[in-house]
Amino acid sequence: MHDFIAQKFVQYQPRSVNAELQTPAAVLVAITDDMANPEVILTRRAEHLPTHKGQIAFPGGKAEPEDVDLVATALREAFEEVALKPELVKVVGSMGQVLSRQGFVVTPIVGVVPASVVSQLKPNLGELDRIFTVPIHFLTDSKPVMDLLPLAAGVKQVPSFYYDEYRIWGMTAFILAELVNLAFDGRIDLYKDSGPV
Repeated sequence: MHDFIAQKFVQYQPRSVNAELQTPAAVLVAITDDMANPEVILTRRAEHLPTHKGQIAFPGGKAEPEDVDLVATALREAFEEVALKPELVKVVGSMGQVLSRQGFVVTPIVGVVPASVVSQLKPNLGELDRIFTVPIHFLTDSKPVMDLLPLAAGVKQVPSFYYDEYRIWGMTAFILAELVNLAFDGRIDLYKDSGPV
């Protein structure tokens, strides 16, 4: 799986966001190494949080001074949030940066993990209440619902995926759609405008 995805990244030039005053952050887009049925690891934010409660997200967060780079940020956050050991992640590369509505410049870091690790993950209950996976074939076979989200700068088209009881929307759905487009030959149109997601 690592080599398959890495091949898709050979000619890829990740998008950079010009946002000098924004806070850098990273998320780990962890894909299981099962070639027959690869899955992406996602989390559900805890209901007691003041913001983003109940929302679906990748493991991740803002860069800390001890992080040598954004890969280190993504790996550290994944360990803190879901107990994914950094040495189990084979990093493929980074996807295009995304500017969040909260003022973060988020860099998605794509990595491949053993499928067997999923059953060993444990949510940090201070931040999460659930860890689950979404099969890549679900993302490629079912196009997202495109919602219109009113923002200060205008209206943005935002994808939403509905998987089991989960509504995956906003930045998480945008990153998933980009992943599907980049690595799995998806054809989801995400660039009708370029505001924050």
